Amino acid sequence: MTTISVPGGFMGIARTWVFPILRILLVALVAAALIKLAFFPDRPADASPAVPTGAIVEPRTVAALGTITNDVVLKATVSADAAVPMKATAAGTVNKIFVAQGATVAQGDVVFDVKVPIERDPADSVDAEGKPKPAIFRYVEVTAPAAGTLSSLSVIAGQEITIGMTAGTVAPPTFSVTGTLEPAQQYRLLDRPTEASVTITGGPAAFTCGNLRITTPLAGSTGSDDAGTGASDGGGGTASGASGSGTTATCSVPGDVTVFSGLAAEMTIAGGRAENVLVVPTTAVRGAAQSGTVWVTAADGSTEERPVALGLTDGTQVQITEGLNDGDEILEFAPGALSVPDDGCTVYPDGSMFCDQAPTS
Repeated sequence: MTTISVPGGFMGIARTWVFPILRILLVALVAAALIKLAFFPDRPADASPAVPTGAIVEPRTVAALGTITNDVVLKATVSADAAVPMKATAAGTVNKIFVAQGATVAQGDVVFDVKVPIERDPADSVDAEGKPKPAIFRYVEVTAPAAGTLSSLSVIAGQEITIGMTAGTVAPPTFSVTGTLEPAQQYRLLDRPTEASVTITGGPAAFTCGNLRITTPLAGSTGSDDAGTGASDGGGGTASGASGSGTTATCSVPGDVTVFSGLAAEMTIAGGRAENVLVVPTTAVRGAAQSGTVWVTAADGSTEERPVALGLTDGTQVQITEGLNDGDEILEFAPGALSVPDDGCTVYPDGSMFCDQAPTS
């Protein structure tokens, strides 16, 4: 009996014939699949590929009842109230100084007095012997205009002074918080509140800051003019942080709250809150305050322009007081309306932009 021996046995046959055949089959399958995808698609070719098949649909929204909280948040700074000037109330000679510079004074304390000559009647100017009578004087007291520290005193005894001359200043121990209002934010504060909530960065908990003043310098005025800024503290001086060319909101820090000049703060002014009122997105309204226009969906699917009256706004939604009913469908993006980007900024029709303040941790 003859036995034929195959070198390598079965593994040799597999390496020589089986594996190469399998590789050829796999390559052929891949090539066939690529040919199928390239030249024989499953769907029929478009009859006219140049004609678009999509449709542009304008997004719409529905007027619904909701709650509007109109809180205006400002970046602010703590500043010491400006020193109050102490002015001479008479022309004459400084007679005696009663308080030294740097001393603490109360409002009305006498700082110095002025010796003012009294003009005699010509008929009473000489005595019986024909000699001139001695001069007579009256003494006028100059008092501290506010409580605080006498930070400067620019007169000395014997000095001649004139009426209205600034003889010194009193620095009050009080502080104010001041922030700048953007022009568009003023529409949200037409009903001027009298207080604000203030949070000091790295300081105490939020506190109520009273005596809120919203002021705009008058044309031609300087930042130091009381008439120009319209913001004065309890002692009659202007808050030092209120000067500048823009509109500012300033409030007085309570005496029991410890603050320091230069601290950063966040001022929240509550402009009002309305519950269960008709609201729509600000993007759906052309106009930002008092009156506006929306585009209402008609029965046939078209849109018609309709005037509306506006109430409170929080920068994202706006209250509709007249012109729409609950459930009315309108365009979500009205032509010329305010746009609200995802970064919290509002772009107005004139191209200006206002960004909401990021909440502090």
